[in-house]
Amino acid sequence: MSAYNKILVAIDLTEEAPQVLKKAVEIARQHEAQLLLAHVVEPVGYAYGGDIPMDLSELQDQLDKAAREQLAAYGKEYNIAEENQIVTVGRPESEIHHLSEDKAVDLVIVGSHGRRGIQLLLGSTANGVLHGAKCDVLALRIN
Repeated sequence: MSAYNKILVAIDLTEEAPQVLKKAVEIARQHEAQLLLAHVVEPVGYAYGGDIPMDLSELQDQLDKAAREQLAAYGKEYNIAEENQIVTVGRPESEIHHLSEDKAVDLVIVGSHGRRGIQLLLGSTANGVLHGAKCDVLALRIN
């Protein structure tokens, strides 16, 4: 029996996502684990400090729709069932923590750019996921 039965791979939708996904699929296969694919759409208001006097719900809906379409494409390419594709809205670190607990995940896989210096001090999603996770976290280096 493997230590990892359910693995959550959290991706952004950049061109580096397939690097993380390919490794996550291989790790899940080696452990005969169920793989969940997740993307967190950050609320549009966060990017602007919430001080924009306009309705951003249409833009938020477009971002959510685009994320669901991209996840569906990845799901098809990497053979991840639709019910295991999750798009949620919020702060990436806290949403990944919630998902990992709600779905009883044994391992969270995230990509990391290996930040240094001031970028490291400012933090990263991978670092935020690591701190506060109740399960193992694997940060895969993105080239």
